Amino acid sequence: MTALPWSAAWRIARRDLHRRFRGLKLLLVCLFLGVGALAAIGSLTSAIRGQLDSQGQTILGGDLEVEVWQRLLNDDERRFLASYGWLSEGYRMQAIARHGEATAPIELKSVDAIWPLYGRFTLADGREAGSPSGNEAWLAPGAAERLGVKVNDAIKVGTEELRVAGIIGDEPDRLSEGFQLGQTVIVAKDLPERAGLTAPGALYQTKTRVRLSRDVDPEGLKGTLAKRFPDAGFDIRTRDTASPGAERFVSRMGEFLTLVGLAALAIAGIGIGGGVSSYLEARRRSIATLKILGATSGDIARIYALQVGAAALIGALAGLAAGVLVTPLLANALGDLLPVGADLELAPWALVRAAAFGLLVALVFAAPPLARARKFPAMALMRARVAPLGRGGRSAALPVGLGLAGILVLAFAGAPQPLLTAAFLAGAVVLLGLLALLGRAIRTLAARIPRPSDPIFRSALANLYRPGAATASLVTALGFGLTAFVLLAAVQTGLDANIRRSVPERAPDYFVLDVPRDGAASFRQLVASLAPGATIETVPTMRGAILAYGPKGREQRVSELKELPEGAWALRGERGLTYAGTLPEGNTLTAGTWWPKDYSGEPLVSVDANLAQAAGLEVGDMITVGVLGVERSARIANLRRIDWESLGFNYVLVFSPNALEDVPHNLAATIDLPRGTSAPGLLAKLAAAFPASSAIEVGPLLREARAILDRVALAILAAASVAVLAGIAVLLGAIAAARAARLYDAVILRVLGASRAQLLLLQLGEFGILAAILAAVSLALGTGLAWLVVVELFEFDWLPDWGEILGVLGAGVALLLIFALAASLPLLRARPAQSLRAL
Repeated sequence: MTALPWSAAWRIARRDLHRRFRGLKLLLVCLFLGVGALAAIGSLTSAIRGQLDSQGQTILGGDLEVEVWQRLLNDDERRFLASYGWLSEGYRMQAIARHGEATAPIELKSVDAIWPLYGRFTLADGREAGSPSGNEAWLAPGAAERLGVKVNDAIKVGTEELRVAGIIGDEPDRLSEGFQLGQTVIVAKDLPERAGLTAPGALYQTKTRVRLSRDVDPEGLKGTLAKRFPDAGFDIRTRDTASPGAERFVSRMGEFLTLVGLAALAIAGIGIGGGVSSYLEARRRSIATLKILGATSGDIARIYALQVGAAALIGALAGLAAGVLVTPLLANALGDLLPVGADLELAPWALVRAAAFGLLVALVFAAPPLARARKFPAMALMRARVAPLGRGGRSAALPVGLGLAGILVLAFAGAPQPLLTAAFLAGAVVLLGLLALLGRAIRTLAARIPRPSDPIFRSALANLYRPGAATASLVTALGFGLTAFVLLAAVQTGLDANIRRSVPERAPDYFVLDVPRDGAASFRQLVASLAPGATIETVPTMRGAILAYGPKGREQRVSELKELPEGAWALRGERGLTYAGTLPEGNTLTAGTWWPKDYSGEPLVSVDANLAQAAGLEVGDMITVGVLGVERSARIANLRRIDWESLGFNYVLVFSPNALEDVPHNLAATIDLPRGTSAPGLLAKLAAAFPASSAIEVGPLLREARAILDRVALAILAAASVAVLAGIAVLLGAIAAARAARLYDAVILRVLGASRAQLLLLQLGEFGILAAILAAVSLALGTGLAWLVVVELFEFDWLPDWGEILGVLGAGVALLLIFALAASLPLLRARPAQSLRAL
């Protein structure tokens, strides 16, 4: 027979779609959620990466930046860099600003006359400006508000009085400065020196930024600089890594959220398969009629493929529109954490990728039911209630294979972590395979176990393996949905626990930096007079870089390493150093012994056990550090485990006193007030008595950190909720499809005398058995996948809230049973005579 032309097939398909896509709504909802999630995630991460790439020079404030502690570049280093372009130097340090009785911890940023090298610095009144001159200062709005000052008012920083010359509007290199312990105050380059803030032992950084000549590659210069000055303690960044923290955050979050979107689409795919199967089951009379009238299998495939394709395209387009519209909301939720505006931005590749993912998933999951409907003869379609349709797997192999190949290509195209993407896709395939095998196992087991004496339970068990039973598809759909609930609950609670642990509820009330060694007694006396009962802890503090480590005589120079050992972050750049006569509070020895309190022998050092494991260090090995340009070596006396959860003084390296006490340095202090008390005026008195010191009030800092982390957690939860919604849609769709298949059974049972209550108990028994099995399986699978995300992707500790996870799983099981019972109500209202005529 001659096949119908596509135009004729479309006319038939269109006439059957006029009822607002009745029967295909599950496909529309699933694609809308999955494509919308991927479109929003892709648009947001694309916008952020685009800003980081295109504005790298502006964000960094140069093409290359050299950061070093407690000194400016020396003449040799400065001359070397100046031969490649123009230099801009300045200081960064913690300080205290004062205005009358008001005080505020600030991040003091001194800049020279040619700052900024890139971008425009503007004040709140719209004026474009550069470096302040003399004793002028630009203040961040928060600093001005806390001090209660306005333009032309006077403030004191260190020993200098400054005039507020303007309020900061747009600071082009703000993002590259990182997290700050106070609001920014910008001053002239020489102000810190004049204010007494750079005395020997003071803790500060200097940043030298370079605007390179056109033909100079910053990455190449970075390598040349590291080789030319291997032990200088430089921390070097280029315009391509202007904000490594932001880039790392965007990369990890983008990858995680993309996987969430793919998970939503995978869940949606199951819903699509079930929805299309249910839709075609409802159309079996129409299909049979078309075949009797002469339609070929190819005609049937074209007609219903066009219907499904039209619904899929509309669902995908609606998802794209929703994703684009929600992107500004996500950007606004992240606030000023990342360089992305709240304006509507289109990311063509992200949108094409999201739509392609959705349509390919629809192809993969819709092809098998279309193939089944295509292959069966007309009379078999008429008898489908008692003679279920076959699988039609061979004819679906080609479209399913093409769809899977397309998904793989899209998933790996531009994936920042291909191995993680491969693991996720493999995990999804394995999960679907396990659930499919579980469905078959349940059918086989249900058929072989002894028959219960209770007729309701016996019938519920029989429903699991009878001809035409949807057990396999139900187990796959419901199991995937419940596993998604457990996975997201475990990830969310694990991330939240890590966030809460990293920002503890209880911490010292104040940190004070750069307390003079010869002023320690006066410092304690002043604090005790202003805050009776306060606990004061002081420790020596200085900065230094690890230059070499390993067995004596065979030390490995850090500068000669091609790459740092994984987890050995302390080998990069300069770190805080201290010395102590006794084991620091909260630390536990794991190997070796601590030195005596009055030790005076060979210089010794205690090393964090995690660093030792990462770098392969053992007790007896040597460590060489560079402090203020001088190399000092010490033998490892012991390893210790650090309590990083506290916000006290935690140092990776703690030396014996005789190793570092002759180095110029100051003290750092913590002040812990008695619970429930306050010390009004403490900051102002400390600032007046110790102008070169800087005090940080921890309470507001913790509140700000929690607010930032809460915004991040909210963004994660909002994106992950899409997968939850998709899971709920799939649960509803699977149960609705099962209800359609059970209408015939319910009518027959009613004719045989079954009551409505018995039918209800029958449904509850069948879904109760499935729910009990799937709850245990989903708990194991979901928590296993969550462990991979939390530990391997985010590199956090595994800290799930099992109570909340079980609560979410219980809620999912309850939803499943509620949906099942709700779907059974139409079965109870069905009239046997009318239903039998319809069948």
